Amino acid sequence: MRKLIAVAVAGLAFAAAFDGGSAEARPKYKAGFEKKYPKVGESNKIDCSVCHPGKEKKEKNNYGDALGKVVGKNEADEKKIEEALGKIESEKSAVEGKTFGDLLKDGKLPASK
Repeated sequence: MRKLIAVAVAGLAFAAAFDGGSAEARPKYKAGFEKKYPKVGESNKIDCSVCHPGKEKKEKNNYGDALGKVVGKNEADEKKIEEALGKIESEKSAVEGKTFGDLLKDGKLPASK
């Protein structure tokens, strides 16, 4: 009986540690971006890559870095997220002579890939 319990506990610990690589999704950020910039979504896929260019979510592009400086990664308040998106529109993008806001108003993604 003790072996059975030990195996069950080990199995649960293993399952908890390796949950299939679930991501720390931030759906309110995606929803806020889509709401604020609907024109961008018409011709682009809006997903984590708006801020995270690679598979590692710790990696951020220039837009993700700028956003991270004005809003915390666990922010849940939709109004604060929308304000943060607006605050970084005036920052320089990777496209010479264009701000993030310029690109977004043109329906383009704001960051370099």
